[in-house]
Amino acid sequence: MTPVLVSAYAASPAFRTWDPRLEGELLAGLCALPDVAGLEVPWLGGIHPHDDEWFLRELPVIELAVTPLPWVMGRCQKAPGYGLASNDEGGRRAALDDLRALRDDVHRLAEHSNARVSTVLLHSAPRGSGSADRLGSSLEELASWDFAGADLRIEHCDAVIAAHPFEKGFLPLDAEMEAIRASGAALGLWMNWGRSVIETRDAAEATAQIARAHASGTLRGLALSGAAAVAGPYGEAWSDAHLPFAETDPGSGSLLDRETAARALEAAGDVDRWGLKVSRRPGDVSAADVLTTVRDNLDVLRSAAASVTALARAGA
Repeated sequence: MTPVLVSAYAASPAFRTWDPRLEGELLAGLCALPDVAGLEVPWLGGIHPHDDEWFLRELPVIELAVTPLPWVMGRCQKAPGYGLASNDEGGRRAALDDLRALRDDVHRLAEHSNARVSTVLLHSAPRGSGSADRLGSSLEELASWDFAGADLRIEHCDAVIAAHPFEKGFLPLDAEMEAIRASGAALGLWMNWGRSVIETRDAAEATAQIARAHASGTLRGLALSGAAAVAGPYGEAWSDAHLPFAETDPGSGSLLDRETAARALEAAGDVDRWGLKVSRRPGDVSAADVLTTVRDNLDVLRSAAASVTALARAGA
């Protein structure tokens, strides 16, 4: 099976309330799950939201994907012109300055922990505006920096759609692909099924979007994450709440199930990494609870992947 990166911060109860014992148990447990090659971890202006030294010390030999998206969203709320795709040069430079700090932290992780940062995710903010041209300029500059060997990937989030409100409101997929081509840099796309369905409001269209990214030759990773058309225990309708597979929590309202995932995996083709980004169940309070939730979702992902493999062999 394609190696899986599990989003640690979406699942962790310790993300907002600091509990080093609980997070230590969860960190070790997630890394020990079958088929898990590494973790997606957040960058919020520093290596860890609570204790950098603890995190550096506790990380096992594992692969990391670092995402600054929570930080980017906070900055966008305070400064609407902030982002790599911004037509405001001050806002664009501010985003690049933050990524310079992230780059320095990637080097700290490489030098002072057992982990290896394989991927740094980038985002085409600002919200509701921006251009492919400005994003391409930012990508060209970023590609010249040393990220300690990590690959740079644009994570596509929902774009502005006239028919409904947006969650992130970043650039459309086609503009992001155009920026990658224009930059001439060895960059790729990272897709998230949940964020595509939040944008399109249609499961088939979300999968078609993934297929279009694959056809462009730029797709390098696909994360499986759910969303719901109605409000429920994880939040409001169409919120980016990282819902689990429907099979693991039938009351979630999640549109992501085994069959939908299989179609998305097939559409993505042979990507470098899969991601699993699911929130803990509302009742999960212990590391054991969260590990059970993640394990259950991994089982569904594994089953979906097996069905794609079986169909490919039957058609060979």
